[in-house]
Amino acid sequence: MAEERPGAWFGFGFCGFQQELGSSPGFRMVASPEPLRAPGAEICRVSASWSYTALVTRGGRMLLSGSVSGVVDSCADAWASEVALVVLRTGAGPGAELQVWAPSSPALGEPLWAQVLEPEAEGDLGPDAEVPSTRLPLLPGACAYVTCRLPFLKPLAPELRARQLELGVEHALMLGIAGQVFSWGGGRHGQLGHGTLEAESKPRPLEALQGLPMAEVAAGGWHSVCLSETGDIYIWGWNEFGQLALPSRSLAEDSALHHHYHYFCCFSEASRPTQDDSGVKGAAGGEGEGSDPFIAVQPFPALLDLPMGSEAVQVSCGSQHTAVVTRTGELYTWGWGKYGQLGHKDTASLDHPCRVEYFVDQQLHVKTVTCGPWNTYVYAVEKGKS
Repeated sequence: MAEERPGAWFGFGFCGFQQELGSSPGFRMVASPEPLRAPGAEICRVSASWSYTALVTRGGRMLLSGSVSGVVDSCADAWASEVALVVLRTGAGPGAELQVWAPSSPALGEPLWAQVLEPEAEGDLGPDAEVPSTRLPLLPGACAYVTCRLPFLKPLAPELRARQLELGVEHALMLGIAGQVFSWGGGRHGQLGHGTLEAESKPRPLEALQGLPMAEVAAGGWHSVCLSETGDIYIWGWNEFGQLALPSRSLAEDSALHHHYHYFCCFSEASRPTQDDSGVKGAAGGEGEGSDPFIAVQPFPALLDLPMGSEAVQVSCGSQHTAVVTRTGELYTWGWGKYGQLGHKDTASLDHPCRVEYFVDQQLHVKTVTCGPWNTYVYAVEKGKS
Protein backbone atom coordinates (compact mmCIF):
# COMPACT_ATOMS: atom_id res chain seq x y z
CA MET A 1 0.00 0.00 0.00
CA ALA A 2 1.31 3.45 -0.91
CA GLU A 3 2.24 5.66 2.00
CA GLU A 4 -0.27 8.40 2.77
CA ARG A 5 0.97 11.79 1.64
CA PRO A 6 1.32 14.44 4.34
CA GLY A 7 -1.60 16.83 4.43
CA ALA A 8 -2.63 20.13 5.94
CA TRP A 9 -5.68 21.65 7.63
CA PHE A 10 -7.45 24.67 6.18
CA GLY A 11 -10.11 26.95 7.62
CA PHE A 12 -12.60 29.52 6.39
CA GLY A 13 -15.58 31.42 7.77
CA PHE A 14 -16.22 33.39 10.95
CA CYS A 15 -13.14 34.31 13.01
CA GLY A 16 -14.36 37.35 14.95
CA PHE A 17 -12.61 35.99 18.06
CA GLN A 18 -9.38 35.23 16.18
CA GLN A 19 -10.09 31.52 15.95
CA GLU A 20 -7.41 29.50 14.21
CA LEU A 21 -8.29 30.16 10.58
CA GLY A 22 -5.03 31.52 9.29
CA SER A 23 -6.45 35.03 9.35
CA SER A 24 -4.73 38.30 10.07
CA PRO A 25 -5.64 40.14 13.30
CA GLY A 26 -8.62 42.42 12.92
CA PHE A 27 -10.48 40.37 10.33
CA ARG A 28 -13.89 38.93 11.20
CA MET A 29 -14.01 36.36 8.44
CA VAL A 30 -12.04 34.36 5.89
CA ALA A 31 -13.96 33.76 2.65
CA SER A 32 -11.56 31.32 0.98
CA PRO A 33 -9.62 28.39 2.50
CA GLU A 34 -6.37 29.32 4.25
CA PRO A 35 -3.85 26.95 5.90
CA LEU A 36 -4.01 26.86 9.67
CA ARG A 37 -1.06 28.32 11.52
CA ALA A 38 -1.08 25.33 13.88
CA PRO A 39 1.01 22.29 12.86
CA GLY A 40 -1.62 20.84 10.53
CA ALA A 41 -0.09 17.39 10.01
CA GLU A 42 -0.37 16.67 13.75
CA ILE A 43 -4.04 17.60 14.15
CA CYS A 44 -6.40 14.64 14.22
CA ARG A 45 -9.59 16.20 15.66
CA VAL A 46 -11.22 19.61 15.21
CA SER A 47 -14.26 20.75 17.17
CA ALA A 48 -15.44 24.31 16.65
CA SER A 49 -17.90 26.32 18.69
CA TRP A 50 -19.09 29.81 17.79
CA SER A 51 -16.30 31.74 19.54
CA TYR A 52 -13.47 29.22 19.89
CA THR A 53 -12.01 26.05 18.38
CA ALA A 54 -10.42 22.98 19.97
CA LEU A 55 -7.70 21.22 17.97
CA VAL A 56 -6.56 17.80 19.23
CA THR A 57 -3.18 16.52 18.05
CA ARG A 58 -2.04 12.95 17.54
CA GLY A 59 0.29 13.40 20.47
CA GLY A 60 -2.63 14.04 22.82
CA ARG A 61 -2.46 17.82 23.16
CA MET A 62 -5.48 20.10 22.86
CA LEU A 63 -4.88 23.56 21.39
CA LEU A 64 -7.58 26.13 22.10
CA SER A 65 -7.96 29.15 19.86
CA GLY A 66 -10.38 32.10 19.91
CA SER A 67 -12.22 33.50 22.92
CA VAL A 68 -10.49 30.68 24.83
CA SER A 69 -6.80 30.00 24.31
CA GLY A 70 -4.21 27.69 25.76
CA VAL A 71 -2.82 24.16 25.61
CA VAL A 72 -4.04 21.11 27.56
CA ASP A 73 -2.16 17.80 27.62
CA SER A 74 -3.35 14.16 27.77
CA CYS A 75 -6.41 14.67 25.58
CA ALA A 76 -7.84 11.91 23.39
CA ASP A 77 -10.82 13.91 22.13
CA ALA A 78 -12.68 17.19 22.69
CA TRP A 79 -16.13 18.56 21.94
CA ALA A 80 -16.56 22.34 22.03
CA SER A 81 -19.69 24.36 22.73
CA GLU A 82 -20.41 27.82 24.09
CA VAL A 83 -21.86 26.33 27.27
CA ALA A 84 -19.20 23.73 28.04
CA LEU A 85 -16.00 22.15 26.75
CA VAL A 86 -16.04 18.35 27.04
CA VAL A 87 -12.65 16.62 27.13
CA LEU A 88 -11.70 12.95 27.15
CA ARG A 89 -8.46 12.65 29.14
CA THR A 90 -6.09 9.69 29.21
CA GLY A 91 -3.04 8.70 31.20
CA ALA A 92 -4.46 9.47 34.65
CA GLY A 93 -5.08 5.85 35.63
CA PRO A 94 -6.47 2.57 34.34
CA GLY A 95 -9.45 4.28 32.72
CA ALA A 96 -9.97 7.43 30.70
CA GLU A 97 -11.64 10.36 32.41
CA LEU A 98 -14.45 12.42 30.95
CA GLN A 99 -14.30 16.06 32.03
CA VAL A 100 -16.69 18.97 31.48
CA TRP A 101 -15.19 22.44 31.82
CA ALA A 102 -16.46 25.97 31.60
CA PRO A 103 -14.93 27.13 28.29
CA SER A 104 -13.05 29.94 30.00
CA SER A 105 -11.05 27.67 32.33
CA PRO A 106 -10.13 24.26 30.87
CA ALA A 107 -6.60 24.41 32.26
CA LEU A 108 -7.37 26.10 35.57
CA GLY A 109 -8.93 24.86 38.79
CA GLU A 110 -11.38 21.96 38.76
CA PRO A 111 -13.78 20.82 36.03
CA LEU A 112 -17.51 21.39 36.43
CA TRP A 113 -17.99 17.62 36.33
CA ALA A 114 -15.79 14.57 35.83
CA GLN A 115 -16.24 10.83 35.66
CA VAL A 116 -13.74 8.02 35.21
CA LEU A 117 -14.79 5.63 32.47
CA GLU A 118 -14.34 2.03 33.48
CA PRO A 119 -12.07 0.04 31.14
CA GLU A 120 -14.91 -2.32 30.20
CA ALA A 121 -16.98 0.71 29.15
CA GLU A 122 -14.22 2.13 26.99
CA GLY A 123 -14.42 -0.40 24.20
CA ASP A 124 -11.10 -0.32 22.34
CA LEU A 125 -9.70 2.75 24.14
CA GLY A 126 -6.68 1.38 25.94
CA PRO A 127 -4.40 3.38 28.24
CA ASP A 128 -1.95 3.98 25.37
CA ALA A 129 -4.49 4.71 22.66
CA GLU A 130 -4.06 7.97 20.76
CA VAL A 131 -7.71 8.52 19.91
CA PRO A 132 -10.95 6.61 20.49
CA SER A 133 -12.63 4.85 17.59
CA THR A 134 -15.85 6.66 18.50
CA ARG A 135 -16.01 10.44 18.65
CA LEU A 136 -17.51 12.72 21.23
CA PRO A 137 -20.31 13.30 22.08
CA LEU A 138 -20.68 9.49 21.77
CA LEU A 139 -18.55 7.89 24.47
CA PRO A 140 -16.12 5.00 23.94
CA GLY A 141 -18.08 1.79 24.31
CA ALA A 142 -21.10 3.52 22.70
CA CYS A 143 -23.32 2.96 25.74
CA ALA A 144 -23.84 6.65 26.53
CA TYR A 145 -23.30 10.15 25.21
CA VAL A 146 -22.46 13.48 26.76
CA THR A 147 -24.24 16.83 26.47
CA CYS A 148 -23.22 20.37 27.41
CA ARG A 149 -25.96 20.74 30.04
CA LEU A 150 -26.93 18.87 33.18
CA PRO A 151 -27.22 15.95 33.38
CA PHE A 152 -24.03 15.80 31.32
CA LEU A 153 -24.02 12.03 30.89
CA LYS A 154 -26.99 10.35 29.20
CA PRO A 155 -27.20 6.57 28.74
CA LEU A 156 -28.46 4.85 25.62
CA ALA A 157 -30.86 1.93 25.85
CA PRO A 158 -28.95 -1.41 25.81
CA GLU A 159 -30.61 -2.47 22.56
CA LEU A 160 -29.33 0.67 20.79
CA ARG A 161 -25.90 -0.23 19.48
CA ALA A 162 -24.45 3.04 18.19
CA ARG A 163 -21.49 3.79 15.99
CA GLN A 164 -22.02 7.57 15.64
CA LEU A 165 -24.01 10.24 17.47
CA GLU A 166 -24.36 13.92 16.57
CA LEU A 167 -26.11 16.75 18.42
CA GLY A 168 -27.86 19.75 16.88
CA VAL A 169 -29.15 22.72 18.84
CA GLU A 170 -32.37 20.94 19.82
CA HIS A 171 -32.09 17.41 18.42
CA ALA A 172 -29.90 14.32 18.29
CA LEU A 173 -29.08 11.88 15.48
CA MET A 174 -27.70 8.40 16.01
CA LEU A 175 -26.31 5.92 13.50
CA GLY A 176 -26.84 2.33 14.56
CA ILE A 177 -24.30 -0.43 14.12
CA ALA A 178 -26.32 -1.89 11.23
CA GLY A 179 -26.68 1.46 9.45
CA GLN A 180 -30.11 2.48 10.73
CA VAL A 181 -30.76 6.13 11.67
CA PHE A 182 -32.50 7.27 14.88
CA SER A 183 -33.49 10.80 15.90
CA TRP A 184 -35.00 12.46 18.96
CA GLY A 185 -35.36 15.84 20.67
CA GLY A 186 -37.04 18.97 19.31
CA GLY A 187 -38.74 18.70 15.93
CA ARG A 188 -40.30 22.10 15.24
CA HIS A 189 -38.17 22.60 12.11
CA GLY A 190 -38.65 19.07 10.78
CA GLN A 191 -35.11 18.13 11.82
CA LEU A 192 -36.14 14.71 13.16
CA GLY A 193 -37.24 13.46 9.75
CA HIS A 194 -40.43 11.69 10.87
CA GLY A 195 -42.75 13.72 8.66
CA THR A 196 -44.07 15.89 11.50
CA LEU A 197 -42.94 18.86 13.59
CA GLU A 198 -43.46 17.00 16.87
CA ALA A 199 -40.76 16.38 19.46
CA GLU A 200 -39.58 12.87 20.37
CA SER A 201 -38.42 12.05 23.88
CA LYS A 202 -36.66 8.80 22.91
CA PRO A 203 -34.64 7.62 19.91
CA ARG A 204 -37.02 6.75 17.08
CA PRO A 205 -35.93 5.07 13.83
CA LEU A 206 -36.54 6.94 10.59
CA GLU A 207 -39.13 4.89 8.78
CA ALA A 208 -38.38 6.61 5.47
CA LEU A 209 -34.84 5.20 5.51
CA GLN A 210 -35.62 1.64 6.60
CA GLY A 211 -33.80 -0.88 4.45
CA LEU A 212 -31.24 1.71 3.33
CA PRO A 213 -28.02 1.21 5.35
CA MET A 214 -26.33 4.52 6.14
CA ALA A 215 -22.62 5.16 6.62
CA GLU A 216 -22.64 8.56 8.36
CA VAL A 217 -24.94 11.16 9.92
CA ALA A 218 -24.54 14.89 10.60
CA ALA A 219 -26.66 17.30 12.64
CA GLY A 220 -26.78 20.99 11.84
CA GLY A 221 -28.37 23.60 14.05
CA TRP A 222 -31.86 22.63 12.89
CA HIS A 223 -31.25 20.33 9.93
CA SER A 224 -29.97 16.80 9.41
CA VAL A 225 -28.04 14.86 6.77
CA CYS A 226 -27.07 11.24 6.30
CA LEU A 227 -25.00 9.40 3.70
CA SER A 228 -25.79 5.93 2.44
CA GLU A 229 -23.17 3.25 2.01
CA THR A 230 -23.42 3.82 -1.74
CA GLY A 231 -22.74 7.57 -1.50
CA ASP A 232 -26.28 8.93 -1.67
CA ILE A 233 -27.23 12.02 0.36
CA TYR A 234 -30.49 12.32 2.32
CA ILE A 235 -31.30 15.67 3.91
CA TRP A 236 -34.15 17.18 5.92
CA GLY A 237 -35.11 19.90 8.41
CA TRP A 238 -34.94 23.70 8.21
CA ASN A 239 -34.12 25.34 4.88
CA GLU A 240 -34.22 29.07 5.66
CA PHE A 241 -30.83 29.70 4.00
CA GLY A 242 -30.81 26.84 1.50
CA GLN A 243 -28.92 24.46 3.80
CA LEU A 244 -30.97 21.56 2.39
CA ALA A 245 -30.04 22.48 -1.19
CA LEU A 246 -33.75 23.07 -1.85
CA PRO A 247 -35.24 26.35 -3.14
CA SER A 248 -35.29 28.98 -0.39
CA ARG A 249 -37.55 32.02 -0.48
CA SER A 250 -35.08 34.18 1.46
CA LEU A 251 -32.36 33.51 -1.11
CA ALA A 252 -34.72 34.11 -4.02
CA GLU A 253 -35.48 37.54 -2.57
CA ASP A 254 -31.78 38.41 -2.24
CA SER A 255 -29.77 40.34 -4.77
CA ALA A 256 -30.35 39.02 -8.29
CA LEU A 257 -26.72 39.80 -9.09
CA HIS A 258 -25.40 37.37 -6.51
CA HIS A 259 -27.93 34.71 -7.43
CA HIS A 260 -27.15 34.87 -11.15
CA TYR A 261 -23.40 34.95 -10.57
CA HIS A 262 -23.41 31.69 -8.66
CA TYR A 263 -25.92 30.13 -11.04
CA PHE A 264 -23.58 30.79 -13.98
CA CYS A 265 -20.29 29.90 -12.28
CA CYS A 266 -21.08 26.95 -10.05
CA PHE A 267 -23.46 24.64 -11.85
CA SER A 268 -25.40 23.98 -15.00
CA GLU A 269 -29.14 23.51 -15.29
CA ALA A 270 -28.55 19.80 -15.88
CA SER A 271 -26.72 19.44 -12.55
CA ARG A 272 -29.46 20.91 -10.37
CA PRO A 273 -31.48 18.53 -8.21
CA THR A 274 -34.52 17.37 -10.15
CA GLN A 275 -37.93 16.45 -8.85
CA ASP A 276 -37.66 13.38 -6.64
CA ASP A 277 -40.03 11.17 -4.69
CA SER A 278 -40.66 13.96 -2.19
CA GLY A 279 -42.41 16.01 -4.88
CA VAL A 280 -40.09 18.93 -4.19
CA LYS A 281 -38.37 20.63 -7.13
CA GLY A 282 -34.75 21.66 -6.94
CA ALA A 283 -35.22 24.98 -8.68
CA ALA A 284 -37.76 27.78 -8.84
CA GLY A 285 -39.46 28.28 -12.18
CA GLY A 286 -39.21 31.31 -14.37
CA GLU A 287 -41.85 33.68 -15.62
CA GLY A 288 -44.94 32.05 -17.06
CA GLU A 289 -44.26 28.69 -15.37
CA GLY A 290 -46.37 29.33 -12.31
CA SER A 291 -45.07 29.58 -8.79
CA ASP A 292 -42.83 26.65 -7.85
CA PRO A 293 -42.71 25.85 -4.13
CA PHE A 294 -40.12 27.32 -1.84
CA ILE A 295 -39.17 24.96 0.95
CA ALA A 296 -38.97 26.39 4.47
CA VAL A 297 -39.21 23.03 6.27
CA GLN A 298 -38.61 19.54 4.86
CA PRO A 299 -39.92 17.15 7.58
CA PHE A 300 -38.79 13.88 5.99
CA PRO A 301 -35.61 12.81 4.14
CA ALA A 302 -35.19 14.06 0.57
CA LEU A 303 -32.66 12.54 -1.81
CA LEU A 304 -30.09 15.05 -3.02
CA ASP A 305 -27.91 14.61 -6.11
CA LEU A 306 -24.53 16.28 -6.36
CA PRO A 307 -23.43 17.76 -9.69
CA MET A 308 -21.97 15.27 -12.20
CA GLY A 309 -23.30 12.34 -10.20
CA SER A 310 -20.56 12.62 -7.57
CA GLU A 311 -20.69 10.16 -4.67
CA ALA A 312 -20.39 11.50 -1.13
CA VAL A 313 -18.16 9.89 1.49
CA GLN A 314 -18.31 12.40 4.34
CA VAL A 315 -20.63 15.17 5.53
CA SER A 316 -20.64 17.87 8.18
CA CYS A 317 -23.14 20.58 9.10
CA GLY A 318 -22.74 24.03 10.56
CA SER A 319 -25.53 25.96 12.18
CA GLN A 320 -27.09 26.71 8.79
CA HIS A 321 -24.68 25.38 6.17
CA THR A 322 -23.70 21.97 4.84
CA ALA A 323 -20.43 20.53 3.48
CA VAL A 324 -19.82 17.23 1.70
CA VAL A 325 -16.62 15.46 0.62
CA THR A 326 -16.86 13.31 -2.52
CA ARG A 327 -15.17 10.02 -3.31
CA THR A 328 -12.85 11.85 -5.71
CA GLY A 329 -11.72 14.29 -3.00
CA GLU A 330 -13.77 17.35 -3.91
CA LEU A 331 -15.60 19.59 -1.44
CA TYR A 332 -19.13 20.90 -2.03
CA THR A 333 -20.79 23.45 0.26
CA TRP A 334 -24.13 25.25 0.39
CA GLY A 335 -26.45 27.12 2.77
CA TRP A 336 -25.77 30.27 4.78
CA GLY A 337 -22.60 32.05 3.67
CA LYS A 338 -22.59 35.43 5.41
CA TYR A 339 -19.15 34.90 6.97
CA GLY A 340 -17.48 33.08 4.08
CA GLN A 341 -18.09 29.66 5.61
CA LEU A 342 -18.88 28.19 2.18
CA GLY A 343 -15.36 28.93 0.94
CA HIS A 344 -16.34 30.51 -2.40
CA LYS A 345 -14.45 33.80 -1.91
CA ASP A 346 -17.62 35.74 -1.08
CA THR A 347 -20.42 35.98 1.47
CA ALA A 348 -23.31 34.78 -0.69
CA SER A 349 -25.68 32.06 0.52
CA LEU A 350 -26.54 29.16 -1.82
CA ASP A 351 -29.47 26.77 -2.11
CA HIS A 352 -27.56 24.32 -4.30
CA PRO A 353 -24.29 22.38 -3.95
CA CYS A 354 -21.30 24.32 -5.24
CA ARG A 355 -17.76 22.95 -5.50
CA VAL A 356 -15.03 24.78 -3.56
CA GLU A 357 -12.61 25.53 -6.38
CA TYR A 358 -9.65 26.35 -4.12
CA PHE A 359 -8.83 22.68 -3.54
CA VAL A 360 -9.16 21.86 -7.24
CA ASP A 361 -6.90 24.77 -8.22
CA GLN A 362 -4.30 23.76 -5.62
CA GLN A 363 -4.35 20.09 -6.72
CA LEU A 364 -5.50 18.97 -3.28
CA HIS A 365 -7.55 15.89 -2.43
CA VAL A 366 -9.99 16.67 0.41
CA LYS A 367 -10.12 13.96 3.06
CA THR A 368 -12.12 15.44 5.93
CA VAL A 369 -14.48 18.34 6.58
CA THR A 370 -15.63 19.57 10.01
CA CYS A 371 -18.05 22.48 10.30
CA GLY A 372 -18.31 24.85 13.20
CA PRO A 373 -21.53 26.86 13.59
CA TRP A 374 -20.27 29.67 11.33
CA ASN A 375 -17.02 28.29 9.88
CA THR A 376 -15.52 25.24 8.19
CA TYR A 377 -12.31 23.21 8.64
CA VAL A 378 -10.88 20.91 5.98
CA TYR A 379 -8.04 18.39 5.88
CA ALA A 380 -6.52 17.80 2.43
CA VAL A 381 -3.51 16.07 0.90
CA GLU A 382 -1.63 16.62 -2.33
CA LYS A 383 -2.96 14.65 -5.28
CA GLY A 384 -0.73 11.91 -6.63
CA LYS A 385 1.20 12.48 -9.79
CA SER A 386 -0.25 10.69 -12.81
